[in-house]
Amino acid sequence: MKNNVSKHLIRTVLLVFFLLSVMLIYIFASFYHSSEDNIMELGESNMNSQATMIENYLNKGIDILWVTADTVNYMIESGMDNEYILSYLTQETQKVQKEVDDNFTGIYGLINGGYIDGSGWIPPEGYEPKTRDWYIAAMEAGGKTTIVAPYLDAQTQTIMISISCLLADGESVISLDIALNEVQHITKSMTMNDMGYGFIIDKTGLVVAHIDENEKGKIYPIDDEQKNMTDEIFANKQHHFSIKIDGKPCTVFSDLIADEWYVVIVVDNSKLLLELRKQLFVCIGVSALVFLLIVIYLIIFARNYSRVQKKARDRREKLDRVNMNIIRSLAYTIDAKDRYTSGHSQRVAEYSLAIAKRMGKDEDEQKIIYYAGLLHDVGKIRIPEALINKPGKLTDDEFDQIRIHTVSGYHILKDINDDERIGYGAKYHHERYDGTGYPNGLSGENIPEIARIIGVADAYDAMASNRSYRKALAQDVVRQEIERGKGKQFDPQIADIMLEMIDEDRGYRMQQTEREQKDILVVDDELMNIKMVERILKDIPKINVVKAMNKEETFDALEKNEIVLILLDLKMPDIDGFELFKLIREKYKVPVVLMTADKSIDTIHMINELNIDDYLTKPLNPFITKELVYGIINGKQENLSMNK
Repeated sequence: MKNNVSKHLIRTVLLVFFLLSVMLIYIFASFYHSSEDNIMELGESNMNSQATMIENYLNKGIDILWVTADTVNYMIESGMDNEYILSYLTQETQKVQKEVDDNFTGIYGLINGGYIDGSGWIPPEGYEPKTRDWYIAAMEAGGKTTIVAPYLDAQTQTIMISISCLLADGESVISLDIALNEVQHITKSMTMNDMGYGFIIDKTGLVVAHIDENEKGKIYPIDDEQKNMTDEIFANKQHHFSIKIDGKPCTVFSDLIADEWYVVIVVDNSKLLLELRKQLFVCIGVSALVFLLIVIYLIIFARNYSRVQKKARDRREKLDRVNMNIIRSLAYTIDAKDRYTSGHSQRVAEYSLAIAKRMGKDEDEQKIIYYAGLLHDVGKIRIPEALINKPGKLTDDEFDQIRIHTVSGYHILKDINDDERIGYGAKYHHERYDGTGYPNGLSGENIPEIARIIGVADAYDAMASNRSYRKALAQDVVRQEIERGKGKQFDPQIADIMLEMIDEDRGYRMQQTEREQKDILVVDDELMNIKMVERILKDIPKINVVKAMNKEETFDALEKNEIVLILLDLKMPDIDGFELFKLIREKYKVPVVLMTADKSIDTIHMINELNIDDYLTKPLNPFITKELVYGIINGKQENLSMNK
């Protein structure tokens, strides 16, 4: 946002500057006839402007050739043949003529020992590129882009130039032909307030462009007056001087451009008037002051606007973080009911987001699809935990109870989120493409797209995750099932994207990656207390209790095991629990839960001050202990999606 404000400010300043400049030029044009003292300065300024316009036009051709040469150098270094390079030059020639200037008639050159021409021109028999001026000039320039001497095309009566450049191999040369029609057009407008006339000559005296087209192609000087004028022009790169032409005193302004050409304007002195210099300076000063005041106002406005925008942006970002945390907490609450498939909603959201990106969805759509993936199973809040975790096959009645989570989820989400697509993701993600799904039996594209995306991601994760009745399926089996479901269970196009993702996932990283066994370290100086914790946690799947009764055993266990949680007794003979926690934190970031019978406010303050993850009050309540342990070891899922 700050960059946008800066860009708008710069554009506004430039617009004001442009308008002010127009005003100044108008004032200048209105009064300069009365300012004889300023005629030379005015003339040189005008001369410089015209010369810059022409030089910019030539530089445009130089830039085009430079970029083309750079690309051709790369092609040569990459071993590409001339046929491929010719194709590129042909495309560039057409592109330049269409998008830049049709006077840029062709890009050609001697490449890898062979002549190629992007304009399609076929050289006659015996054509020798190395004898041509464009090649010789490039060789003499030694890698520097150079403008070859102009020449008059006998057929079109058009002055032509070539811009050439020696390539990196020291032998190949690339060149661009330019018809100087635009330069001729610019030359026709080269006057001093509609007075005088302009022309361009090169160092040999060839007239490249002239307000009188009959003069083009002539070699100056033709007479003594022209000789005096051209001698003076060639003697200095940029200057003005007085001379008599046709017996009339004239002022000649000239400027050297591209170190090759002289731009000249000749004005009859009798038509030049003077005066009003002070008025001009006053106008310039007033205009500059107005411009400065406007710039100051805009800067102050932009700063204030930026501060307001930053505050608003910070509030939005804070609100987005709060909303994301709420959504993640809700998704975790859903997943927590199934002790065998922790992280299911997170993974479905990630797979759905990956599919959405490959489908070319914009960032707003990706965010909605990600949220919908996180919340697609929210309706399972209403399903009994025992039914979700049933290890055997479900009865028809039990399966009907499971099915209602789609409808329940829809009605929960439609009341808490304005975007109906999130609710559609929950309601329709179990619909099948062939119309045999639930809850409404929709088919094909009648199923909302967001639900078709989540449906593929959900089915994939179901197969790639451990269940209470089986382990995650092999990747090739999962792929076969997705392939088999195309057009039946899944949208074929979305299924193809998932198949593409599977094929790229050669290490089978897209699966439930929780370890089969989670090691919990219980640190207590009394073995009976450790045994009690073991009994409490025995009902949680995949939990293994590692015991430690002092500081040495604690660090030995941390070194030898991949500990996911530490239950730490506060009161031990050899070391205080708080001190042991500090030592653990110096090396390990494992979550720590303090076990204590001390319920004093000082102890609670110390727990909060040290950022200990949580604490349990002795004697341990089995239900609270199990829920706390399960929540910590399964609730800290990495954010692998929306921040990527």
